[in-house]
Amino acid sequence: MGEVTIVGTDAREPASSRPVSSISKKTYKDTLRKLQIELVKLQRHFIKCDDKILIILEGRDASGKDGTIKRIVQHLSPRETRVVALGKPSDRDRTSWYFQRYVPYLPAAQELVLFNRSWYNRAGVERVMGFCTDAEHEEFMGSVSNFESMLVRSGVKLLKYYLDISKAEQKRRLNDRKTDPLKQWKVSPIDDQAIKHWKAYSVARNEMLARTHNPTAPWTLVRANGKRLARLNIIKDVLSRLHYADKDERLTRPDPQIVFAYDVSNLENGQLAK
Repeated sequence: MGEVTIVGTDAREPASSRPVSSISKKTYKDTLRKLQIELVKLQRHFIKCDDKILIILEGRDASGKDGTIKRIVQHLSPRETRVVALGKPSDRDRTSWYFQRYVPYLPAAQELVLFNRSWYNRAGVERVMGFCTDAEHEEFMGSVSNFESMLVRSGVKLLKYYLDISKAEQKRRLNDRKTDPLKQWKVSPIDDQAIKHWKAYSVARNEMLARTHNPTAPWTLVRANGKRLARLNIIKDVLSRLHYADKDERLTRPDPQIVFAYDVSNLENGQLAK
């Protein structure tokens, strides 16, 4: 991408707070179109091969999940593509097996399903806001890897992404929601708690990643302070991980400074916001 420019940074600033680079609107749109053509190729392939694909996007409030999903599904067939963003659990949900309300939305053959937040609510917002007990949280942390292993063994291709942003960027985006009439549908009472409980969310994120990252269902981290580059590189990573005919290998190679596999060192070296 010829019009990507590297932004000057202060070496003392944590890597998670620094923009890796910026990208012009024209280059972004041109690259996005090419990647969306690749996504159409991918869909044609998984329909033909009866694949089942599940993509989970997690992250703090305003980390860019909605915008990323919108760009992924924009030109895909709605018959074989579903976006799942469940609301508050019902009274019945709260007395059921925790994973039960998610199971009906899992992909069947020829389907791509994207979860905008998922069962990992229990490791994040429910944990921080006290919506689950310590015992319920521990039960989830001890069983989620087995649950995901069952999905993978059944043929589901599972990809898990955590979009990470800095505290300053989150605050800016949440304020923007309040003033932009096209974004006010996103405003939630929980928004005001996001900044207040920043540290608690960081602790919950760190435990979630450490305990639920494994070879069968690994976490992929995304430095998402720059929305455009985050979207492009998530799409590239998805395409690079899944097999389909006539793939443009060069186009679908993600930037390892933006998208990378989770490792315990990510927090120590400043790649994750503290």
